[in-house]
Order: sequence, then C-alpha cells, then structure tokens
Amino acid sequence: MLDRPTRTTVSAPGMETPGRTPKPALISVEQAKAMDVARMTELFKAHINPGQFHFMKLLGFHKVKVERAEGMHYIDQNGRKILDFFGGFGSLALGHNHPRILDARRKFQDENRHEIAIAFMSQYASALAANIAACSPDDLDMVFLGSSGSEAMEAAIKVAERAAGPKRPKVVYAENSFHGKTKGVLSITDGKLYRGEFRLVEGTVRVPFGDIEAIENAFRADPEIGVIVLETVQGGGGIITAPKDFWVKLRDLCDEYGVLWVADEVQCGFGRTGRFYAFEHYGVVPDVTALAKSLGGGKTAMGAMIARRDVYMKAYGTPKTAMIHAQATFGGIGEACVTSIETIETLYDEGLIDNSADTGAYLLERLQALHAKYPKIIKEVRGLGLMVGLEFQDFSQTLPFALKPIVAVLDDKLKGSLSGFIGAALLRDYNVLVAFTEYNRNVIRLEPPLIATRENVDEFVGALDDLLGKGIVSIVKNFVASQMG
Repeated sequence: MLDRPTRTTVSAPGMETPGRTPKPALISVEQAKAMDVARMTELFKAHINPGQFHFMKLLGFHKVKVERAEGMHYIDQNGRKILDFFGGFGSLALGHNHPRILDARRKFQDENRHEIAIAFMSQYASALAANIAACSPDDLDMVFLGSSGSEAMEAAIKVAERAAGPKRPKVVYAENSFHGKTKGVLSITDGKLYRGEFRLVEGTVRVPFGDIEAIENAFRADPEIGVIVLETVQGGGGIITAPKDFWVKLRDLCDEYGVLWVADEVQCGFGRTGRFYAFEHYGVVPDVTALAKSLGGGKTAMGAMIARRDVYMKAYGTPKTAMIHAQATFGGIGEACVTSIETIETLYDEGLIDNSADTGAYLLERLQALHAKYPKIIKEVRGLGLMVGLEFQDFSQTLPFALKPIVAVLDDKLKGSLSGFIGAALLRDYNVLVAFTEYNRNVIRLEPPLIATRENVDEFVGALDDLLGKGIVSIVKNFVASQMG
C-alpha cells in the first residue's frame, strides 16, 4: 500500500460544535484571492502538478498572478496588461468577461432559476440545442450537451459507431490528431505522451492527415471500417489544414463506402476560422460534429455533439435505446446553457465571425511580411481566420553557416526551444501571451479572442518584429539570463 500523509482537522478555538463533523483548515475565497505567488507555487506543486510547474518556470509564466481579465487582456498582480493571443486554446471567442455574458449569468442567479434538470425537461437546454441546430447546416440538428470537448467527442464517436452498426466497429483517425484525453478519444489521439501506457480501445486505423489516397485504400481494404474522425483544422498538430478537394473527395468516399464522417470542431469551430464551422469553407457537411471551448463564452464549461437526425435515430431512436447515451448530471445545466445561448447571440450580433475572417486575414498578411523579413528564423505561416500557426526553423538553420552542421545534430533535441525562448520573451518584455502546439514544438499557436482588432494585431506583430530584430543570439542570451536571475 502507498504511504499517505496523515491529515489533521483543525477547528478555530471556541468554534467546535459537539456532534458536528469538525471543519478542516480550509482556504476561503477571500484568502485565495489575496494569495501571493509564493503560496500559489507551494500549493500548485503540492496538490496539482509539480512536473508542469517545471515548464511554467522555464517560460517565466510562474511569476504571473492574474488578478482579473477584461476583453483582450489579462491584468496581473502588478497592474500589467497582458495582450492575450493565446485565447485559452480557442476558448475565448468573446474575450474575457464579456458584459453581456456577465449580465445573463447575474440575472439567472438573481431569479433563483433551476440548474439541475434531470427529472424534468429544461427550457434552457432545449433552447440551446435548438440554437445550435439553427447554426448548423443541412440536417445536423440532434444535439447532446456535455461539459468538455472530450465529452462531446466521446458522444460523437459513440453515436457514429452505433449508427454504423456492430459489423463495422473500426474507426479511422489521422496522424498528429488530438481529440481529447478520456480513454475513448485518447484511442484516436495520436500522441505517445498522452497515450502513455494506457490500455486503449481497439479497432482503430491510422492514416496521414490530408491523404485521400490512404483513406480510400483503408476503406477499400477493410469493410469493418464504419467511422472516420478528423479535426477540420489540426490544432495540436501545428495548425494544419487540408485543401478543399480533399474534403469534397472525403465526403464522396464516405457516401460511396457507407462510412460516417465525424468532424472534430472543438477548437476550430464556433467562428474561429471565419465560418461558424471550419468545414463550411469547403462546401461539405459531416455526419456528426462537435463543439466546445468558446461555446461556453469563457465563463462556463460547455460542449456539444451535433448529429444528422437519421444518424442519431439509428443509434438512439427508440424508447429501448434512448437512454444508452442520454445527458449526464451536468449536461445542460441551467446557467451554463444560458451562458451559451447568450454567447451564440453575441457572436452574431457583434459580427465576430466576420471579424475573425477579416482580422485573421490581416494577421496572416502581417505575419507573411515578417516571414519574408526573417526567412532564416520563420519557416512558415499558415491558418484560417484567427487560428494561426507560426512555425520557426530548426535551431541550426537560424545560426551562422559555420555553426549549422555542428548544431544540426541536436535539432531534434532542441525542437521547441526557439519557440519557447520567443514565447517567454514576448511575455516578459512585451506583455504578450502566445500558445504552443503538442506535436510540432517549433510552432507558436495564435488563437486570440474573436474580438481582436487590427490594432491588437499591430501590437503583437510589432512586438514580434522588434524581438526577432534583436537576433537569435540575443534572444538566447536573454533567456539564459532570465533563468539565472
């Protein structure tokens, strides 16, 4: 047995009540709010993830205590405003603490409306499901509500597998895919780190992303394949897209072979690419899709699976099968649904899908200019809307010619170091926050809120330009100095 620390309960003197369970030494909300960075560090390492703290310290993120957040910015303990080009991996379409969302939630609370609606139907869940269906093309109109992207994708795979039938249980997925960390979707998440040594679901087939020939060969060779699952834009893979003809041919192949297509739009959906769904850029519609992240308006955890009605009815369309995958306890919880209802309305009322397309195009244009200016540092710029990947060269390629062959043998071990140095410097010296990607560590991921303006883009690109202009040697020296200081 594992040795576990002994926990003691402490009651304030004079507060003990005979017969009542003693209260442990708890941290109150106000105490948490007042907590300093040193105490945060102590508790994070003791109770959350000491290994993760190592990486936060490398990047300098461990020095920041966020006191509040508004619009495009975090505000830290020193009153410093940090421009958010990270966006919570695409979770902040409306920015931080949008006033319409705060008002909707406050009103819900003030009127003591109901939250848990399992025994009864919920008007809020019903309205949200109808609104999501209204935003979805064709007959994508059956909605399952959950609390995360992983849960939404689990629901998507289950409904597709049941509709495909027991004779076609196999699922195709792509290289460098990310669909979540729960065990079902982990089985089609192509990451050794996340997979660890877990015993995963069997019956999966791996293909290169965007390789229609490989998909067709798989369909032709194995009649047990019933489902294919693809991110429309690979986020963890480094913001990777496939051309329109790939998606058109995929739809045709799925129809020809009777395979159901599940489009993972958890990160790239909800207006992020300049359309409500990223697959709408290609004039095709999947059989099942999923949303999460920004669906919660930055204030709640909300995910949704959306299926074609005929697919859903094949899976769960009778009283006998209806409860196989019904909503869980917190699926469709009242205030979360109200939050998402107001989020969708705000997305359209403020023209944020169009802004994502327009401001995203401007961001790509500005970054392409930087690519031309610093070709030895920036390898490629790519993306759709406000979902952009900035890939840096391998470390050896940024150095003087004489050093390249010496350092090249270390490129694989150094992969991700340059993007880390640059990300750390942007936060430390320019008050800009960016994100990274799981598989291609040379990529900085840019997913700012959809409220981003051209002025925000200019601020970010100006900071990056100034930083890169200092040269790689200076960037490395400053990073080393920051670690020693």
